[in-house]
Amino acid sequence: MNTALLYRLLDVDPAAGPAELLHRSRAGRHLPHLVLSSLVRDGVRMGGAARAELRRAGDRAARYARLAAGLGCCTGVRAIGSLPLADHYPDGLLRPVGTLDLVAPDEAALWQAVVRLVTDHPVEHIEVTLLGDRPHHTAVTVQWPAEDPLADPWYRVRLTTAALPGDGRAVPVRPYLVAEEPVECLLALAESHLRRPALPPAPLTVLDVAALTRSSFEPSDTAAVLAAYRLAPEAAVLLDQAAAHLPLGPLAAVRAALAPELAAEHRRRSEAAASPRGLTARHGTLLRRTVIRHTWDTARLLSPAPGTDLLLTPVADYLLTPTPATPTTRTAALDALRRWDTPC
Repeated sequence: MNTALLYRLLDVDPAAGPAELLHRSRAGRHLPHLVLSSLVRDGVRMGGAARAELRRAGDRAARYARLAAGLGCCTGVRAIGSLPLADHYPDGLLRPVGTLDLVAPDEAALWQAVVRLVTDHPVEHIEVTLLGDRPHHTAVTVQWPAEDPLADPWYRVRLTTAALPGDGRAVPVRPYLVAEEPVECLLALAESHLRRPALPPAPLTVLDVAALTRSSFEPSDTAAVLAAYRLAPEAAVLLDQAAAHLPLGPLAAVRAALAPELAAEHRRRSEAAASPRGLTARHGTLLRRTVIRHTWDTARLLSPAPGTDLLLTPVADYLLTPTPATPTTRTAALDALRRWDTPC
């Protein structure tokens, strides 16, 4: 976990110097912040603009941590993925957290957290997706501008009632994530690899694996947990790819323990793929923001006409469609909402 590894992962000749390393890192939205923090650790001289960029990134990460802690205390949601992974990085090395991922114990807790975010922050975008039919899982993403919205990505918080959403086909939704914290981080990395199996690992993913090598793992127990969550193949590929760049340390034994689990999972997925039933995802087209409905614990799903599903939430109302809504369907949905507002 040093600048030399960054040079290798970004395919930059060290002779080209830190300026070229930083330039190459800008292909990834948040990776420059990690590079800048590594250069600071090395004592590389930098000017005010670079230091200000790093300061804003540090403030962003700290704000995400405070958000997660505060929402956790009042609603029971908890962070998964990027934010817990950042805790495994060495002191002084800033792991990018582009999106704060939070998992809620139920729908009521999810909407409580969304209401709090909308109340406390200048939220401009609220996206909603329902996974499955009945019962379904809910995913909500809220966004608001950063301190410098032209130079920095917007704040983005994603909340879901499904900790691990699967691939919509052979790997099902696994709503709960219960394991030791380093194992949960490994599960989150494997789950992200599930959605991009044909692509090589991103530099940040390799660095995440490097950070996890600083923790201890019980090989057989860890492999059993990965298998139970249907992620043994992704974890094996992830660790094999990372091993091309760095020593796996305690994760080498985990990779060896995964070997007996792979055939059974591949066989299970083949059998699942033969079934025509997959997980449907319906995305919400925003119809209107509303005054916050503080008395609502959950969203309400209405079907005023065949093929028209409306989702009324504590913060906004949506038309649910598997594909982008047309102007005609959107107009019909707004008419249905007005009728709901003023029933006869």
